[in-house]
Amino acid sequence: MLGSLGENLTNTMKKLVGMTVIDKKTIKEVVKDIQRALIQSDVNIKLVMELSKKIETRALDEEPPKGITPREYVITIIYEEMVNLLGNETAELDINEKPFKILFLGLQGSGKTTTIGKLCRYLQKKGLNPAVVCTDTWRPAAYEQLKQLTEEMQIPLYGDPNNKDALDLAEKGLKEFRNKKVIIFDTAGRHKEESDLLNEMNQLDKIVEPSEAILVIDGTIGQQAGEQAKAFSKATDIGSIIISKLDGSAKGGGALSAVAETGAPIKFIGTGERIDDFELFDPKRFISRLLGMGDIQSLIEKAEENIDEDLAEKTMNAMMSGKFTLMDMRNQFDMMKKMGPMQQVLNMIPGLGGKIPKEATKLTEDKIGSYKVIMSSMTKEEMENPKLIKQSRIMRISRGAGVDEADVKDLLKYYNNAKKAMKGLGKHGRMGGGSMNRMMNQFMK
Repeated sequence: MLGSLGENLTNTMKKLVGMTVIDKKTIKEVVKDIQRALIQSDVNIKLVMELSKKIETRALDEEPPKGITPREYVITIIYEEMVNLLGNETAELDINEKPFKILFLGLQGSGKTTTIGKLCRYLQKKGLNPAVVCTDTWRPAAYEQLKQLTEEMQIPLYGDPNNKDALDLAEKGLKEFRNKKVIIFDTAGRHKEESDLLNEMNQLDKIVEPSEAILVIDGTIGQQAGEQAKAFSKATDIGSIIISKLDGSAKGGGALSAVAETGAPIKFIGTGERIDDFELFDPKRFISRLLGMGDIQSLIEKAEENIDEDLAEKTMNAMMSGKFTLMDMRNQFDMMKKMGPMQQVLNMIPGLGGKIPKEATKLTEDKIGSYKVIMSSMTKEEMENPKLIKQSRIMRISRGAGVDEADVKDLLKYYNNAKKAMKGLGKHGRMGGGSMNRMMNQFMK
């Protein structure tokens, strides 16, 4: 997350963990590393200096509580002060009336329309089925883009590409969806000054009477995000912010800190290109991942949202009983895929964040894709009883999948190693004897 910023901060934490002596020189060295990482990520220099001064002062002056080593306490201080930098508290979307009307605003190119699709998916997972009204009469194909996004998720959409009156569209959309729990209004993006955005908000505000107005800010613009957020927060008491495009942006840290400094609540962040790469902004969880400390709670929530419980239980029972088949392994791959990019998932596991190189996880994802292609050329009988797959069948499977015979053998080798690891799980009730590490190492080779 946030590209080099997360990598640099994780490396700083690793260096701190590896230090045998925590003295004034050590603390100053760590603080300089943090300063360098934040400045490179376009965080305001004044803010960086204030943050580093707080970290240094606390680390030198405060005594660690009983049971905590000086090293652990310095890490705790860094974590707490960075959380404070981003606002500390999570700002929930409080849907407390029907219909709950959300007015979406954003400069042209901010990713507003895509973010609407992501919020729709987020709300669907919460059991809320939103409707969308397109009032964007400026951008060509705005309605078509929204239609494509909403149709895929079976979200009702109101709009008329031939109607150029945004206020009329808002009125009609409001009537169309008056019985819906949540209505999202897409508006035209602007390419000039923030005043254009605020004027449009004022015009539509009288008709829509929004429960919440949300401004989408492009995370790649860095510190400029603060000016947009400041203008917006002055114009409305009900405003909140979504920061988009935080997947690897060098300026993401600048955008987050600049917006947080204005006091405008950041409610969601976009963390990737996938429709599911969208999450409630929780400063504590965010900083925990950024520092390579993991985020097990988000991992659990992601699993609950994306994994079929019955299928997961069936696969787990097969693993525990020693009857693990290729069919079970393919189900595992499918469940992993639904949870998102492997690097994101691994970064949520405490102790793994930043330890596995991106190149290795990319290779792993490519290998899983290749394995699934090979398995698609197998018969149901072969998938359920892999012992049947001898040389003649390997030849047939490789031709069907368009791969070398060695690739099919590589899949079977991985399957057999995975099955052995599952036996360890069944025997000890956990991944004993390094079984999990062996499975990961098979992929990372």
